[in-house]
Amino acid sequence: MPKSKSAYSVPTKKEKSDTYIFVVWVDNEAGVLARVVGLFSGRGYNIESLAVAEVDAVKNISRITIVTTGTPQVIDQIKLQLAKLVPVHKVAEFKREDKNVIFKEMALFKITGKKKKMEKCLNACKKFDLVILDETKTSKVIQITALRREIDKISKKLKPWGLISASRTGAVAMTRGAKIFN
Repeated sequence: MPKSKSAYSVPTKKEKSDTYIFVVWVDNEAGVLARVVGLFSGRGYNIESLAVAEVDAVKNISRITIVTTGTPQVIDQIKLQLAKLVPVHKVAEFKREDKNVIFKEMALFKITGKKKKMEKCLNACKKFDLVILDETKTSKVIQITALRREIDKISKKLKPWGLISASRTGAVAMTRGAKIFN
């Protein structure tokens, strides 16, 4: 195989890619998110999910949660490069399978149809944290908080039963117990 001309490593077929979640604490100021996202896009790293919000108004800190896929070498490189960005205060990274971290997404689904059809939709969603946010005779907006794969599954299940629109957050993460992210 010819050697890549790219300055960045490209995984070979032998290297195994895994899904990782980065939690990045940054200054809450204009342009910071663009710099973080630019680090990914400029090097050809895909962002599968992105969630960002201010978490400390006094210190003016935002928390960015990024889901990406890569080899351990690529993930280490991303972590080092994120830590070098000036507005970044802290970077934590976890594999999606990490049992010490809780990962969730929230989705809003709008379903329409007759009463029986909508009841089937609601029954299909009962095992999830279901909240009805809006209800008319012919439509409902429901909120579900679950794992990403569960939201994918319920979205597919709802399509034939009247799902007309869906909106999802990116993944968010929190460590279990009293421990905080390192």
